[in-house]
Amino acid sequence: MTHNTPLSPRPLRRLSDVTRRVLTAAQLRAQGVTAAETNEQCRPGGSWQQILPGVFLLHPGPPTSEERLHAVLSYAARSPFRESSTGAGGVAGVPAQPNADEPRPAAATPRYADAVITGLAALTLHGFASAPPLPSLDTIDVLVPRLRRLRTVGCARIVRTPAVPTPSYVTGLPVAPVPRALADAVGELSDAATVRRMLTEAVRGGHTEPAAVIRELTEARLLNRPHVADAVESLLAEGRAVAEDHLYRMVREHALPDPVWNVDLCLPGGPHLGGLDAYWPEQAVAVELDTRAPRQEDDALWSEYARKREVLERLGITVVHVPPRKLRDSLEQQAAVVRTALMASYDRDPAAYVVVLPR
Repeated sequence: MTHNTPLSPRPLRRLSDVTRRVLTAAQLRAQGVTAAETNEQCRPGGSWQQILPGVFLLHPGPPTSEERLHAVLSYAARSPFRESSTGAGGVAGVPAQPNADEPRPAAATPRYADAVITGLAALTLHGFASAPPLPSLDTIDVLVPRLRRLRTVGCARIVRTPAVPTPSYVTGLPVAPVPRALADAVGELSDAATVRRMLTEAVRGGHTEPAAVIRELTEARLLNRPHVADAVESLLAEGRAVAEDHLYRMVREHALPDPVWNVDLCLPGGPHLGGLDAYWPEQAVAVELDTRAPRQEDDALWSEYARKREVLERLGITVVHVPPRKLRDSLEQQAAVVRTALMASYDRDPAAYVVVLPR
C-alpha cells in the first residue's frame, strides 16, 4: 500500500501515521515541496487533494475520520510546536529532494497550538455512547482564541472562546474537557431527549460532576433554554444517585459501621431538624452530600445547609459535609474523615437525644 491508496477507518484507540498523510503548506515547504509542485499534485485526477485551506491530504480517496480530525486541527492551529517529519521516505508522489536519503527523526504526534477539538466530536473521542460516530459528522468543532482570524469552512467549524481550555489528549489529539465539550455540543442541539441523554451519561459514566457541567452551561448562557433547563434537573438527580452509590461503597469497602440511611431528625415533641444522607446514632455523626448546583452557592439553599449544621452541632451532632467530587476522586480519604469523626465521638460529651425518622 502506498500513500496514494485510500485507507479504511481504524479504531480511534489505534493511532496510525496520519501525520504522513495530512500536511500543511508549511510542512510541505519544509520538505522542499514547492507551491507549484503541490498545485500539480492537487490537479483533477492527481494524487493529492486540498482538504481545507492550506491543508493537504496526500491521497486521492475520501479522508478517514482520523485524517479529518488532524486536518481540522492543522487548519485551526496557530502553528505546530514542531513540524512533523514524513520520515526518510519524504512526501509521496513528489520527486526526491536533495539529501532526501539522509536519516530524519521519527515522526512524532504533532501538538497543535491554540486549537482544541470540542462539541460532538470531542464527546465521541471521550467515549460517549450517546454521541454520533465521527464519520456521520459533517463538521468538526474546534476551539480557537476569540481574536483569531479564521472562518468556518469545509469540515472545520470554528468556535471562538476568550480562553482555550487545557485539553485532554485522546489518541494524541487535544480534546476539550467533558464539561466544555458538552456545553459546546448542547449549544447546537435542539432535541431535548438527546441533550438529556448526553448530560446523564456524563455523570453516570463517571466523566464529570454535575457542578462542572452546569458551570459551563451557565457560562454559555444556555440555562434559559427550556429543554436545557429540564435536562439539568435530570442531571442533578443523576448526580445525587451516583453520589449516594459512592457513599454506600465508602461504608462497605472501608469497613465503616453501618449507619441509618436517608433519615430525618427531630427533637422529641419538637421541631424538625433536617434530613441527612447517613447517620450513626450511637456516635452522633452525620454525613450530608453537597449536591447543590453552582448557581445556588450563594443562595438560600446554602444558608439552609449552614443553619442546619449549626443547629445539629449545638446539639452535639458532628456533621461531615461531603461534595460528590471528593467521593468520586478520593473515596479512601473521605472514609478516613468519617472514621475519625466516629472515633472522636467517644471523647465528646453525649449528644442531645433526637428522634430518627425515615425520610
